Amino acid sequence: MSEKNDGANRDATKRSARERLQLERERQKTRDKRRRTLVVSAAVVGVLALAAVVGLIAANAGKSGDSAKDGPVVAPSGATGKDALAIQTGKGEAKSTLTVWEDFRCPACKAFEDNYRDTVHELEAKGLLKVDYHLVTLIDGNMGGSGSLKSANAAACAQDAGKFTAYHDLLFQNQPQEVDDAFGKNAKLLELAGKVDGLDTPAFRKCVEDGTHNSWVGKSQEAFRAGKFRGTPTVLLDGKDIFADQANPLTPQKLKEQVEGAATGSGGGSAKGTDAKDGAVSPKGAGKASPSASTGSRSGAVSGSGSGSTAGSGTASGAKASPSSEPSGRGANSAPKAGSGGSPEN
Repeated sequence: MSEKNDGANRDATKRSARERLQLERERQKTRDKRRRTLVVSAAVVGVLALAAVVGLIAANAGKSGDSAKDGPVVAPSGATGKDALAIQTGKGEAKSTLTVWEDFRCPACKAFEDNYRDTVHELEAKGLLKVDYHLVTLIDGNMGGSGSLKSANAAACAQDAGKFTAYHDLLFQNQPQEVDDAFGKNAKLLELAGKVDGLDTPAFRKCVEDGTHNSWVGKSQEAFRAGKFRGTPTVLLDGKDIFADQANPLTPQKLKEQVEGAATGSGGGSAKGTDAKDGAVSPKGAGKASPSASTGSRSGAVSGSGSGSTAGSGTASGAKASPSSEPSGRGANSAPKAGSGGSPEN
């Protein structure tokens, strides 16, 4: 009897061990399944998070207000030249054509405009000169920001309203410091528009805020780069770089003589000398290195105070690379000397 009881106990013990083992196996399967579920869930969450980040980046990259390449190319009213990339002022039948590539954030461009504005307007009024303006975004690309792009777009919007010349001049007269991207704010551009009679309209505001001509400005910048110009401003008179002659730098008076000479067939004056009698304006603080000073150029351009660069002999020691230069490293080989209204930003 005792032996039977012992056998029964052993059987019960074995069954209990098998049951415990089976139960433990079931528990382990449950734990494994839960772990796999957590791993898969974490992977799915990670993928979704990555997709969200990528989508956000793509959405931000697609905002047309800050990009010069988004959206269709919409040329401003009356745009002319190859691919309609120029805004022309003056009378179309004028014999001489001044071609100007400039950036509204460029100090040397402001210097050129301040020194030559009255002469250019006088020659336009006489029907002797027309000007083709090409707007570029060099400083945005080299210093960051969007002021070059947005101010150029706003100027194109002013062209749509028939107010380009007045707004163009006003932008340069109110140009912020080169490192200040004030023109990157639409509010500033609209504030200035209020100073031009009849410009601040709902249509103009919409054009500015929508960046209607951003892609057109971007295409102009691409054309500038393809042209391998030395910097801004680049100024051509009937296709010839009028800042190229370092021995006899241009002055407003010489520009006037050349244009009037072309109109009469005399070839224009070629007054020599570089003193004040020729209309030369010496930049303040010449020789002081600035963010716009060129390095590695054969003319050794050294930026003046708010009036562009002045060309000297040799390379400016310690000068920083100019924000208005193209990355081609061509240098300021044909930048005008002091008194020419500021050398191109290189």
